Amino acid sequence: MTVRLPADIPIEEYPKPEVFIEEAKALVADAAKQGLILRVMGGMAVYMHSIEYETLWRNLARLGSKVFTDIDLVAYGKQRNDLYEFVQKRGYKTDPRFLYQFGKTRHIFFGGKVPMVEIFYDQLAMNHTVPYAGRLEMDSPTTPVGELMLQKLQVVKINEKDIKDLIVLIRAHDIGMDDKEKINLQVFDFVDMWNDWGWCYTATTNLGKVKKYAAEYPQLSAEDRSVVTQRVDKMLAHIESKPKTFKWKMRARIGTKTMWYNPVEDW
Repeated sequence: MTVRLPADIPIEEYPKPEVFIEEAKALVADAAKQGLILRVMGGMAVYMHSIEYETLWRNLARLGSKVFTDIDLVAYGKQRNDLYEFVQKRGYKTDPRFLYQFGKTRHIFFGGKVPMVEIFYDQLAMNHTVPYAGRLEMDSPTTPVGELMLQKLQVVKINEKDIKDLIVLIRAHDIGMDDKEKINLQVFDFVDMWNDWGWCYTATTNLGKVKKYAAEYPQLSAEDRSVVTQRVDKMLAHIESKPKTFKWKMRARIGTKTMWYNPVEDW
């Protein structure tokens, strides 16, 4: 099949942002009617979960001319085959080459109401791994806020777009020990950060960048800067206070002299 990527579609033909949001919500809701669990993740999910700070999002120029390029979703691998059929019936198609290369870990679909839909199964395995076992039921239609944050923090070569996502997400949600509209500090336990120096290093480095950029962006009010800084400091203090394993301490001695993350190829 001919794959038409979002970048190939002229702006005059491109779906409006609200089409992406409506389709994401519909996919989650319609899947639930069939007993299938789907949750939105990525930048769109940050936007959906922080809608009261849409003005800040727009002031940061986070949304480009096409706004969204795809819908990123996560699901449980045990429902992989049913979800494949479910999305196909909605008018989306996939390429056999992608099925061969990624079929066990994710499905990539094209050509429906939006240019591209991608479903990850059980985990997001990129530079570092974010597992979802038992977590998808904690929120809807997106993954829990803590996991939305981890999706961004795991990126070693983080870009400004991801930093802006994190600023908005942290500004919109308090820090706590549950998933009720909060960044749940327990997510650091879920990724085994006290045993994995590399994950810990990447996360704390990126949190430091969030704090730095938040202080520099003129679009943030004094209150915005204060809240983001306090919340980042609270997370960094929590990470620092946790006892680390022997493995963590031994790996810390080596530091960045050897690769501390999984390299990711762009398909």
